[in-house]
Amino acid sequence: MTEIKNNEFPFPSDGKRYYTWNRYLRDEFGCKVYKVALDAGFDCPNRDGTVAFGGCTFCSAAGSGDFAGDRVDPIPVQFEKIKEKMQHKWKDGKTMAYFQAYTNTHAPLPVLKEKFEAALACEGVMGLSIATRPDCLPDDVVDYLAELNERTYLWVELGLQTVHERTANLINRAHDYATYVEGLEKLRKHGIRVCTHIINGLPLEDYDMMMETAREVAKLDVQAIKIHLLHLLKGTPLVKQYEKGKLELMDKDAYINLVADQLEVIPPEVVVQRITGDGPIDLMIGPMWSVNKWEVLNGIDAELERRGSWQGKFYKADEVKSR
Repeated sequence: MTEIKNNEFPFPSDGKRYYTWNRYLRDEFGCKVYKVALDAGFDCPNRDGTVAFGGCTFCSAAGSGDFAGDRVDPIPVQFEKIKEKMQHKWKDGKTMAYFQAYTNTHAPLPVLKEKFEAALACEGVMGLSIATRPDCLPDDVVDYLAELNERTYLWVELGLQTVHERTANLINRAHDYATYVEGLEKLRKHGIRVCTHIINGLPLEDYDMMMETAREVAKLDVQAIKIHLLHLLKGTPLVKQYEKGKLELMDKDAYINLVADQLEVIPPEVVVQRITGDGPIDLMIGPMWSVNKWEVLNGIDAELERRGSWQGKFYKADEVKSR
């Protein structure tokens, strides 16, 4: 855990007041590391009837993999295509294969092995990041993930979104908070790194509810967090909730202040993989200010600086339950 002495600003090396994913990876590997997003052709138990139909109300037709590869292509082909696009931005660096679209452990074990091993065999891949649901972690899959964790650099991303059951029902998440905790514990038993996702701006959630989600995550044994802004996308069930007045799109200043408040209660050693984002511009209904991603990032930086604050400033280690 990062040690803070005399209320000292703990992250001076990159000028950021939170523990960025970029800094963490550079410290770990000594160079730039970037994710190559893939679509392995999986479905979601929340879409195919395994646990529910329709999917989460905010999720696009691409299963939150709008920027991933084309699922009709084999994994090695997808990897090379996406990597080539990424190299326009980053000429050098190592790559991590990112299984992003849909639920990436929702398949028989032999199928998972085929997809993941194909990615690991791609030139330059130093690890895997696998996005999935906490209710899709049967014992044989967890055992395989534990074996992967021994021979490559592995992250598993779990979508929590909120700790509030009323909201979970509104967004059709189709699992409860206890299921999330159980899935997390199964992974951490094997030392597998876990990144949890939360979403700000979900239907009927106010500031206090969003802060409660952040505080609960701070008590869990997670190694990273992604903080998302809810995007209203065309063609999603969320549009109907918006039309019925169950959803109010967040204001930029409110979002910036909220994220700064959330960062202050997140443990300083938890890596912040994301604090904003945007959806596909052709599907976006709002909030449109999120398209200017750097304005939002700079706004969060400026707010933390204005406060003289940083990630973990108000985190209380003695309140931790699971760590």
